[in-house]
Amino acid sequence: MDNNISCPTVLTAALRKSIASLGNARERRATSQFVAEGTRCVMELLPHMPCRHLLATDAWLEEHPSLRRHESLIKVTYADIRRMSQQEMPQQVMAVYEIPQHAEFKYSGAMVLALDNIQNPGNLGTIIRLADWFGITDMIASRGTVDAFNPKVVQATMGALARVKVHYVDSLADTLKLIPAPVYGTFLDGRDLYSTKDLPLTPAPVIVMGNEGAGISDAVEQTVSERLRIPSFPPGRATSESLNVAMATGIIVSELSRRIYG
Repeated sequence: MDNNISCPTVLTAALRKSIASLGNARERRATSQFVAEGTRCVMELLPHMPCRHLLATDAWLEEHPSLRRHESLIKVTYADIRRMSQQEMPQQVMAVYEIPQHAEFKYSGAMVLALDNIQNPGNLGTIIRLADWFGITDMIASRGTVDAFNPKVVQATMGALARVKVHYVDSLADTLKLIPAPVYGTFLDGRDLYSTKDLPLTPAPVIVMGNEGAGISDAVEQTVSERLRIPSFPPGRATSESLNVAMATGIIVSELSRRIYG
């Protein structure tokens, strides 16, 4: 898609093909555009990001009449949406947005999440949604982390990308070294998250979450100042081998937020 052309009012075969291609990371980079699907995601992002195309069926527009005059609206059939969608059972609306160009990350003194090669789109989307819930507005991620504008990530965020910035950096370890804040990471040999009472929380920490299989990489581990562990309950009981990275993120951020703001 050409960013310089005016928004069409009808869905052409070429445009339909172009929108469908945004499931591919190379196309998203080339066009600086991404797709959001479903009412929740589309409506959350609409006030915050430039919308190139709002594609909706008549049935959806009957429920959202205020958008009938939206400047980027293209009325489509559900069959059109199925041909463009990345989902097995798409809803009646989707939209193409411009990928935001965030300023270079600068630590502000607030809590930050750092992601070390997170691979699963659902995990990243859930972590972004968690960040939004707990008021974390900035995340830094290694280049090996899945693209935040991957359709599956966008869907899992449920619109949280409107408020959370994901900054990709060439070297996560080097970036962490420059942040004047404690850096926390989770390890099997770490200190108990709940019984450790002397954690430095001023300024707010950076919380590193590692790859689903390999954990935190060696280079990033060298930047960690506080090694923490999420205990299972009751102590000593046989449990699952580990927690999903998104689940673990929620537990850690919740406990640290309670200590900082509670």
